[in-house]
Amino acid sequence: MTPDKLIRMANQIATFFKSSGESHAVAGTQNHIAQFWDPRMRAQLRAHLEAGGAGLDPVVLQAAGRLAAGSTASDKT
Repeated sequence: MTPDKLIRMANQIATFFKSSGESHAVAGTQNHIAQFWDPRMRAQLRAHLEAGGAGLDPVVLQAAGRLAAGSTASDKT
């Protein structure tokens, strides 16, 4: 998947959850990515975050940071 498409998808998820407030948006985005994204997509998001996270919504940056902090070896492919 291209980085632009991954960024767009992650930002769309954050936008969906923003109506419930920032803390719920971060948690909702984090949970959605953890539950529904393929491990390869999560790994690509982690790599993009480590490279600076350009283009990611602040909610996604927080959610991706939480995911990276709690990631497991099974997420890496």
